[in-house]
Amino acid sequence: MNQSSLSKWLKCIIIVVGLCGLLVYAWVIPSLGQSLVASYPEFAHCYLSWMILIWVTGIPCYIVLAFGWRIAGNIGRNRSFSVENAKLLKRIAVLTVADTGFFFVMNIVYWLLDMNHPGIVLMSLIVLVIGIAISAVSAALSHLVRKAADLQEESDLTI
Repeated sequence: MNQSSLSKWLKCIIIVVGLCGLLVYAWVIPSLGQSLVASYPEFAHCYLSWMILIWVTGIPCYIVLAFGWRIAGNIGRNRSFSVENAKLLKRIAVLTVADTGFFFVMNIVYWLLDMNHPGIVLMSLIVLVIGIAISAVSAALSHLVRKAADLQEESDLTI
């Protein structure tokens, strides 16, 4: 697979993930929330605040997709190992850990305000672990891409 076709595949995957995320954020989560409110009317006062929290945590996800789009574009232009890609991967790592940390902290805050169940707080630990894992992988890739870019630059200077 050449750079151009890999770039196109990555961009198609990013579009599909973005559309799936839009479906989840715009339809699935609100409808699940409405069914929970219908089943447990005592939690109706929590619906709007939870929806705002979920939507706010979705913003960094779409920023990460935009960064992924730029990385895919660089791959298509035969700049896979560039300082720009390394910086974008580092930003992805920071955004991921910040978003998951924010989500976990807000789960605890909602629990303390009696707007959450302790089981949901424990389940949010899974989201926290996954976010930290994605952040660690992005940080490691950033480091490796930076090293490869430095080696490529040295190699270009010696020829």
